[in-house]
Amino acid sequence: MTSSNPLVQSIISGNAPAAARSAAARGLLPLPQADLLEALVHLITDNDAAIAKSAQETLASQNANDLLQVAKSESAAPSVLGYLASLATAAAEFQDAIATNVSTPDEAIALLARTTTNAGVLEIITLNQQRLIRAPEIIDAVLLNPARTAEAERRARETRREFFEKERGAKQIAEELRARGNSAAAEFFESAELDGFGGALSAEDAWMLAQHLEVSDADIDDSWLARELIEEMLVETAEQTASNAQAVITAERLDLGEVSPERVSLIRRIMFMTVKDRVKFALKGDREARGILVRDSNKVVATAVIHNPRIADKEIENIAAMRTVSEEVLRLVGMNRAWARSYSIIHNLARNPRTPMATAVHILPRIQAKDLKALSENRNISEGVRRQAYRLVQTRAGK
Repeated sequence: MTSSNPLVQSIISGNAPAAARSAAARGLLPLPQADLLEALVHLITDNDAAIAKSAQETLASQNANDLLQVAKSESAAPSVLGYLASLATAAAEFQDAIATNVSTPDEAIALLARTTTNAGVLEIITLNQQRLIRAPEIIDAVLLNPARTAEAERRARETRREFFEKERGAKQIAEELRARGNSAAAEFFESAELDGFGGALSAEDAWMLAQHLEVSDADIDDSWLARELIEEMLVETAEQTASNAQAVITAERLDLGEVSPERVSLIRRIMFMTVKDRVKFALKGDREARGILVRDSNKVVATAVIHNPRIADKEIENIAAMRTVSEEVLRLVGMNRAWARSYSIIHNLARNPRTPMATAVHILPRIQAKDLKALSENRNISEGVRRQAYRLVQTRAGK
């Protein structure tokens, strides 16, 4: 909020009555242009649909020259400049003003860089190297925009290379992450090898991966991990790495249906790390990372996910139903007393043909009668489990 007008402040803070919000949305209040626009931009997301619609209509009716002057004004509210940047069909002069205004928020410039079809605007955006360094997502947006010129691409790539890739190792990345308050990611990059297939991880990859790390070293218990076990599995060939990554992508498509290009990119970035780093990532990663690594063909990596302190019962319930995880993961789920108290989890385990027979048979006595009968007739599970389910059905029926 930048307005000093008490009425506008009341509207933006959510304290204004509906009548005042409605009047402002229709442009009926005697407000200066800058204050009116700040109120209108806030009101287009009002919970009252009628007020939001009125605000949108009033914004659309504003004089183009007045809006252009606002776009050029460094005193304009950031929220207003952000809204103006979202108008992808605006005239080139208008977009130029937004791109050159030092008060336009970085995220608004990134949006403009993604959506504009004006090559000249992209060139203007890439002239502001300081902004590109401060908000590297703008670089990504420029490079992904098909309207970019060769000059805009050159500037964006040079800035990325000079300030985000050149001579920047994991230690430097860790220092910057720690300065930003992301200690979990900093700890990972301080000790990571990052020398998997194709050489050291790029800075771009590192920043993406950092967003999926949420557990600090202090919260990790790795007493379950036999050192000799992981030492035996540290070496992977390039072919094994690539095959493993593709297997995870295929498994996600089988379980979830269509997988977005962004998700595929994240999978490949994670799966092309070394085994040791993937184990660390499984222990420290967020839900999205856990969903990827639990499908890793390396059992040490996959089981590390189960030991992540942030993993939730709902995730375990989903894992128990997966047919694309290792038997060892399912065995460990079945052995966990806390998870075994959840009927949804043990029911999913019993129905999963990947669950080891000993685990499935062990939990059958806790399965409810109707579900047990269904298991006895389920041709997708092993004959041994189905036969044991049938015996229990007969026993409960007193036969």
